Amino acid sequence: MAARQLSAKKPENIGYTLRVLLSYMGRHKFMLLAVAVLVTVSALANLLGTYMIRPVVNNLVSGGIGALISGVIITAVIYGLGALAAYGYTQTMVKAAQKVLFDIRRDLFAHLQTLPLSFFDTQRHGDVMSYFTNDVDTISDALNNSFAMVIQSFIQMVGTLIILFILNWQLSLIVLICYVAMFFYIRFSGKRSKKFYTRQQSSLGDLDGYIEEMVNGQKVVKVFNHEEANLDEFCKKNEALRQAGTGAQSYAATMVPAVVSISYINYAIVAVLGGIMAMQGATDVGSLASYLVFVRQAAMPINQFTQQSNFLLAALAGAERIFNVMNLKPEVDEGKVDLVNAREENGKLVACEHKTGRWAWRKAGETLIPLQGDVRFENVDFGYEDGHPVLKNISLYAKPGQKIAFVGSTGAGKTTITNLINRFYDVQAGRVIYDGTDVREIQKAALRRSLGMVLQDTHLFTGTIADNIRFGKLDATDEEIRKAARIANADSFIRRLPHGYDTMVTSDGANLSQGQRQLLAIARAAVADPPVLILDEATSSIDTRTEALIEKGMDQLMEGRTVFVIAHRLSTVRNADAIMVLEHGRIVERGDHASLLAQKGKYYQLYTGMFELT
Repeated sequence: MAARQLSAKKPENIGYTLRVLLSYMGRHKFMLLAVAVLVTVSALANLLGTYMIRPVVNNLVSGGIGALISGVIITAVIYGLGALAAYGYTQTMVKAAQKVLFDIRRDLFAHLQTLPLSFFDTQRHGDVMSYFTNDVDTISDALNNSFAMVIQSFIQMVGTLIILFILNWQLSLIVLICYVAMFFYIRFSGKRSKKFYTRQQSSLGDLDGYIEEMVNGQKVVKVFNHEEANLDEFCKKNEALRQAGTGAQSYAATMVPAVVSISYINYAIVAVLGGIMAMQGATDVGSLASYLVFVRQAAMPINQFTQQSNFLLAALAGAERIFNVMNLKPEVDEGKVDLVNAREENGKLVACEHKTGRWAWRKAGETLIPLQGDVRFENVDFGYEDGHPVLKNISLYAKPGQKIAFVGSTGAGKTTITNLINRFYDVQAGRVIYDGTDVREIQKAALRRSLGMVLQDTHLFTGTIADNIRFGKLDATDEEIRKAARIANADSFIRRLPHGYDTMVTSDGANLSQGQRQLLAIARAAVADPPVLILDEATSSIDTRTEALIEKGMDQLMEGRTVFVIAHRLSTVRNADAIMVLEHGRIVERGDHASLLAQKGKYYQLYTGMFELT
């Protein structure tokens, strides 16, 4: 359950998260450098424009109209340059932010493709989707709203303080004390809100995962009148999100009012003392006017900084979740044996680039081994969790072209055997041998290229009927697709659809019946034309009449192939070369249909209905 607990972790290394995020931003450093330069120009223009109050007011008092007009024009030009710079950095920042987000999404998706199946078995789909939506959105908000604003606020804070000391260093000591008070409160509030932002992102992913499960399972929910129980559970998860969000916002929301209140007190004190100094001749009116405007504006960059800290904290929490997933170890593949196209030359198999219809295993420095589909298990032990074995000392063989069937109760280990053949998981003891080679020595991509699989739970992708069949062989021609559909006996119903093979499939095949979806899955396996075929309850959702119709096609599909069949309908395994009866991870009986019936053991009980298969 390590993957499942991932989203609930508290921040452990914000520095690392920030470094990784900055490394993504560094890929577009020239655009971000341009943003920084333009932000600096805009911030300095605001500072200089405010400072121009001093000469403008002094010229007005002294009566110099010409100097007054020139001062106003210069001020207008300064603010105009600042406005142009602001327009430039906002447009550049939008483009840079989208490039950074593009890189993060791409790398996250690419890394997910490398993770083992165990990650997806233990992670809810809603949690995974939350990485791409909620967590990436928080980074987007921070980049678009905070990056430029933080730079501008910092320059304005430092610049304002410097100018204040230039104008009147005595009064600036009071301002400095207020600045320190503001920063202490921001630090205090930020520390407490940080953990709530992380909890908020975790709760949001949990809520999304629950919603996704319930929406997909609405039929089951309604059949069992589970609406009220689901609503109660939703309310609990929603309450957890509310508490986390309230905790995050309650601290963060006090930052701005606190800073504003301190700034008002600061302004009142400075205005009174500055007025007294002006009356005593210790400062001129222009300097005092400019100084008071700076003091009034001193809280603005701090307010902006505190407001952006909310975005930054949420972004760091979201980024940490994303980078934690990207740090998960990818699926290990130590295989050295590859699968190549082969042709015969002088009575010997040689590798070639073009497709020949013949395949062979290639290992460095060794003769090519023809792909035949000989699969053997030698004393295999396996368990998904330590201390809970699923398979115990399994030994079996399937010669090329044989049909091997597995029957037994739910949880007996039937599907687990097929998961080990295609290396969704690796054995913990013993070996799985494929054409004389341990499957752990075969590259996973090459191994799976030689296998075809039809699962009980079919999955169709958004696209046309032809696209979904072509998923088994991406370069399949239209004729190959139609041939595969005829083998699966799907051609007739496809032709009756409004647009035939060009009919769009949406929402995982919601516009098709369950049986039709399974026929397409069988056609997908047929077009791949693999030497080894795994049928995991492949006809479980097909009625008896449809099953009879495709039996001939299935026989044609299985002809000359090694086939592993898992079925609850014992009628579908009668013609198997060997039937394995599994109980509690062990093979308790093996033989063909007739010999197992003669034994009058577990298979006999299952077949005659004396023992219920669950």
